[in-house]
Amino acid sequence: MAKRRVGDILSVTSLLPAIISVIFFFIKRGPDFDIYFGITLFSILSIIGIIFAVVSLVLSKKRIFGWIGLITNVLILVCAFFLQLAMGIGEP
Repeated sequence: MAKRRVGDILSVTSLLPAIISVIFFFIKRGPDFDIYFGITLFSILSIIGIIFAVVSLVLSKKRIFGWIGLITNVLILVCAFFLQLAMGIGEP
């Protein structure tokens, strides 16, 4: 019973890094934003969210929030990777 409750809590918690990343992106956009700091922050938050989602998928029976958390955090990590790739190509 306790493992199931921890899984449910982690499944909802896995959505928080994705939400924080989106809010941070909309607040800190502009020409004065340090893009490498943003890439690092997005990557760290999405890896934390992926870890929470995988643990929640193992422990919980309600897996819908775990899958949603996993998919959203993987998408944010892929976007951070493409942003890093674009910054590497754009520099001389």
